[in-house]
Amino acid sequence: MQTEDIKVSSRSNPSQRIIALGIVFAFLYWASSIVMTLLLAVLLAYFLDPVVNVLAKLHIPRSIGALFALLAMTSIVGGLGYLLVIRADQFVADWPRYSTVLRNDITVLDRKLAVFEKQVEAIAPQEEKGRPPLRVAETTRPVRDFLFRGVGSLYSVLMVGTFLPFMVFFMLAAKPRIWQATMELFPVDERARVREALEQVSVVLRSYVAGNALVALILILTSWGFFMAIHLENPLLLGCVSGLLNLVPYLGAPLAWLPPFLVGITQWNSIGPFLGVATMLSGLHIFGLNVLMPAIVGRRVHLNALAVTISLLFWGWLWGAVGLILAIPITATIKVICDHVEGFEPVGQWLGA
Repeated sequence: MQTEDIKVSSRSNPSQRIIALGIVFAFLYWASSIVMTLLLAVLLAYFLDPVVNVLAKLHIPRSIGALFALLAMTSIVGGLGYLLVIRADQFVADWPRYSTVLRNDITVLDRKLAVFEKQVEAIAPQEEKGRPPLRVAETTRPVRDFLFRGVGSLYSVLMVGTFLPFMVFFMLAAKPRIWQATMELFPVDERARVREALEQVSVVLRSYVAGNALVALILILTSWGFFMAIHLENPLLLGCVSGLLNLVPYLGAPLAWLPPFLVGITQWNSIGPFLGVATMLSGLHIFGLNVLMPAIVGRRVHLNALAVTISLLFWGWLWGAVGLILAIPITATIKVICDHVEGFEPVGQWLGA
């Protein structure tokens, strides 16, 4: 009997790749809380790693250095949060005054819309005037849906807040062992390329976090100074909120208008100050995202505008606000991996073209 040699190909066909990609996306969607927590921990660990390395050079154990870096970051964030809470209490105390003016403006707008609707009905065709209005059956229960949606959001927040500090600490403290174990997963002849890719990922993620923090600080201080110059109430709180909202790509400018507009309705009686605030904040948005971000972060990330836009749309749709934060680091990491994996170099070139 003759034996036939059967060659088994390890290459996957396009349909198998599509199925595998669909499984990955399904996992990213259904396990979003776990994946987001892990990615945020990786991002913070890369950002705090230089501090731990400096402490290690001073002969401080990595576990103690990681704990010190984590506590220092938590103290800074907690202190800033405390200052914002104090300012927010003052804003809440003044809210009745803001809400009264806002309610009056909404009433006036509602009356104008009612008059406009009557004018439209007056010029409508006669056969449409006698037609009864269509009624859509209520098929949802808004209270129940809101409660269940709130429970899901609360679960995600608790998941991140509970596990994130511990994951960051373990990643920082055990980095040398994790690095060595990761290298051993690859053949000896490929470890140099893997090491280079991981170092580039470290630079990209660290530059992204540090660059965004610096740009946010510049926008916050500038907004704070501008609101103080125009004598707007609660300038520090408004500067922090507007400065952070201005970091949101594309939608950041109109979102940054809302806090000063809400406070300004009790101080301004004309449209001029509103236009001035909108112009100033839009200019800060353009300057921050088109001048500061490319100068501080863009040289290390190396992503083109189309890739950034697509990544923001996709990850924002998949994970919401956290997806917008993680979109650029994820895409930049994918680019670095593609640049160092044979056969995927064109994808990396396209992302950075």
